[in-house]
Amino acid sequence: MIADLPEQALLQRYREQGAYTDCFAIDVPGQVSHAAFVEAFYTTAVFKLERLLLALFVARPSHDDEARELAGGQREKFAAWSVEGRAPQQLLMCDFAGSTRSWLMAEPQGQGTRLYFGSAVVRSRQGGVFHALLGFHKLYSRILLRAAASRVLRA
Repeated sequence: MIADLPEQALLQRYREQGAYTDCFAIDVPGQVSHAAFVEAFYTTAVFKLERLLLALFVARPSHDDEARELAGGQREKFAAWSVEGRAPQQLLMCDFAGSTRSWLMAEPQGQGTRLYFGSAVVRSRQGGVFHALLGFHKLYSRILLRAAASRVLRA
């Protein structure tokens, strides 16, 4: 599930700048559009829990309709993030503090689609707290990607 960050990835510039970056991928059968992947990612039960926490603790509520609008390109802000960049089959989001980036990409692979999810931490001393949370972040990233893949397969 850990993958190399594709050369064309919008997240690549952060890797080149020396920021922490990661990339996870999962292959699913059939053709999945980027919009369907983005919507599925942000509307899974797992991510809805994160959305609830953001609404409660940082006053950044969000709804499934907003996720659908983000996926369709009609929205530039969603929960605690804003769109930093879009490219064919890609979306790069920046958190409200400017510290992290989240990246999603859907890439056709023969009869299937490879779904990517990656992150960058751009403002961090990468000290003890960062390293203590890194294991959780990697596990959570895998869970989010699997949940999104499951959701697009059910759609």
